Amino acid sequence: MTHPRTSDWLSGGGLRPTRQRLALAALLVGDGQNRHVTAEWLFGAAAEAGEKVSLATVYNTLRAFCEAGLMNEVVVDGARSYFDTRMDDHPHFYWEDSHTLTDAPADDLTIASLPAAPEGMQISRVDVVIRLKRA
Repeated sequence: MTHPRTSDWLSGGGLRPTRQRLALAALLVGDGQNRHVTAEWLFGAAAEAGEKVSLATVYNTLRAFCEAGLMNEVVVDGARSYFDTRMDDHPHFYWEDSHTLTDAPADDLTIASLPAAPEGMQISRVDVVIRLKRA
């Protein structure tokens, strides 16, 4: 059974609660925990939960969640994107050996200034990804 949190989450983004959206939202936010997931991870988790969704549907649904302002896409490199359910501004650690993304403490991070946005544009967000490798 879908947790009420998932339908509330979808409603908050103005999205219609389809069966597939509810199933994927339950895996992302149903327990109230924040997650950093890849589309492939979510596809696997859906399959383990007995949900029949294609990988293309997972990608399309994640994009819809991002466009609705429910989550952010964090691009680590051109070939790897993570989808983050935590919406406040915060930096990330990218663990190169395990290819995982986690929240980094923001207390010591200071961004002193940013370049001016080009004319007619505004800065919508700044992603800080700190890449880690074994010493």
